[in-house]
Amino acid sequence: MLEGYFPVLLFILVGLGVGVGPLVMGWMLSAMLGTNRPDSAKLSPYECGFEAFEDARMKFDVRYYLIAILFILFDLEIAFLFPWAITLNEIGLYGFVTMMIFLLILVVGFVYEWMKGALEWE
Repeated sequence: MLEGYFPVLLFILVGLGVGVGPLVMGWMLSAMLGTNRPDSAKLSPYECGFEAFEDARMKFDVRYYLIAILFILFDLEIAFLFPWAITLNEIGLYGFVTMMIFLLILVVGFVYEWMKGALEWE
């Protein structure tokens, strides 16, 4: 009667082995090689803009997130320009005018942010 559950038990054991095995192996390798403590460069505020491992309710500078959002916005603009440039011959004048309107809106927004001082870091 219980032999019908053997494939289910085997599936669970293999799933746990695949899920937990690499984590345990990585932990053991880092313990053996002595690389389980991050150095000062890893703990520096390079990526997030503020010191790590402080109080979760500390005040932080919102300008970092503004710059990050602007980067994503202009990065997506470039992502739209590549397919447009490749298919420009097929889409013709309508596609060209549409992209110029899109770029004009983005340039106006960029100039507005620049004039408001959103790109200045004190």
